[in-house]
Amino acid sequence: MHPLSRRSAVAGLFSLPALAGARAAAPAWPAAVRLGPARPFSFDRLKAEALALARSSYRAPAGPPEALVHAIDYDAFGRIAYRPAATLWGGLPGDHGVRFFPLGRYAPTPVAINVVSGGEARPVLYSPSLFDAPAGSPLRALGGRGGFAGFKVMNADAKTDWIAYLGASYFRSSDPFNQYGLSARGLAIDTVGAAREEFPSFTAFWLEQAPGEDLVVYALLDGPSVAGAFRIGHRRSARGLVQDIEAQLHFRRGVALLGLAPLTSMYWYGQTDRAPTDDWRPQIHDSDGLAIWNGAGERIWRPLANPPRVMTNAFVDKGPRGFGLMQRDRTFADYQDDGAFYDRRPSAWVEPVGDWGAGSVQLVEIPTTSEVEDNIVAFWTPQAPTAAGQTLAYRYRLHWTDEAPTPPGVARVIATRQGRGGRPGLPPTPGTRKIVVDFAGPALAGLTRQSGVAPVVTSSLGEVGQAVAYPVEGQPARWRLMFDTPAPAGRVVNLRAYLRRGPGALTETWIGQLVE
Repeated sequence: MHPLSRRSAVAGLFSLPALAGARAAAPAWPAAVRLGPARPFSFDRLKAEALALARSSYRAPAGPPEALVHAIDYDAFGRIAYRPAATLWGGLPGDHGVRFFPLGRYAPTPVAINVVSGGEARPVLYSPSLFDAPAGSPLRALGGRGGFAGFKVMNADAKTDWIAYLGASYFRSSDPFNQYGLSARGLAIDTVGAAREEFPSFTAFWLEQAPGEDLVVYALLDGPSVAGAFRIGHRRSARGLVQDIEAQLHFRRGVALLGLAPLTSMYWYGQTDRAPTDDWRPQIHDSDGLAIWNGAGERIWRPLANPPRVMTNAFVDKGPRGFGLMQRDRTFADYQDDGAFYDRRPSAWVEPVGDWGAGSVQLVEIPTTSEVEDNIVAFWTPQAPTAAGQTLAYRYRLHWTDEAPTPPGVARVIATRQGRGGRPGLPPTPGTRKIVVDFAGPALAGLTRQSGVAPVVTSSLGEVGQAVAYPVEGQPARWRLMFDTPAPAGRVVNLRAYLRRGPGALTETWIGQLVE
């Protein structure tokens, strides 16, 4: 794992200021989207193009002079505005208007953008006249040598956007709270391990307004190890955005660790760990847990952590039903942030379409000392290795939502806390930690201490003490599980816990990890 290379690759991509509307600038350039000549287009053609690309040696895409693009830093980028009058499809009712990002330090490589209609694609031609930029802006120095770094799709208010594609193969949605948080990307390669992480890129996009979908994005992926074709359909509702993703990958060489449907997020500290910080806010994170619905039907909740060293956990499975990075705590008072609004950050849930076979959900946690670095990664890794010349096709739905769209049944974990082991009011027990997990949901409604609810707790050390479970007074359908566990210095302790009644589970399986 190479944390510094990972952070330099993703730093700033989605913390860049939004290019939302016009700002004062001179001179006033005429602005209009111009399209190039039409060519036949279909997803089958794109897949054939990706296959042909994979059969040739990889060539890194060329860009304008590095020094000119590097000069467009965070502040310079924030002073550039896309001209609203040049919004693609801006005159149509609904949330369709597309605006483009210019190049900058954090996304320096141009991508091709095309418009699809009637089986034909026409390229969007770059012009500096599409942007307002102050006199002296580095963007002006680029002139016609510039290009598009990506695009975003505007809400009906023409001020905020609901989906953005920017940098490498990254994309993210602000649905359903009109607030950005975690990101997704097309593919992850060697995120952990001895090899240096590879970031294949979407090098070209095709945008189409298709019947029954808010937008269809086709994308060509290319990198040293792989070339691929993606079709991403977008359907919005009050619950959030659903992306129907179909991908076909062609490998130039074998990949040691392949990550499908990767999600990237930030976790600095929260109620679980309360790591010492010099910050006034109680919690800071875009996501607070990894949720899994495995092929056996078990629901799993793993609270996220900011570990002292890079930690990787693999959740082995067959035929997964879903996984995602969730933000479950929606209480403003638990964050007290009236600028970043962490209580409004979306959750992202991956729903495989078809049988994904055997493999594992991988969770990577990287130490961080601030909220500006994405330090959490989750993805699916197939059990079967990849080899040069192999083709892999798969489909999934990506839900940008409040909570995982799994059917009701078991109660969910709603809080995890830990502290010194032992009985309150007595000296702490050396070498132990107390774990407190709260569950809530209809499955617990009406149950009492006499209902036969029992805690089930296991530890990788084989020892757990004083496990008790009871209903939380004054809060219907909420139960608390509490236990002590040994936590020897220098040892990693893996824990599993849930509540059962008779042979059946009443709750998700809580999985915790102590790293001393």
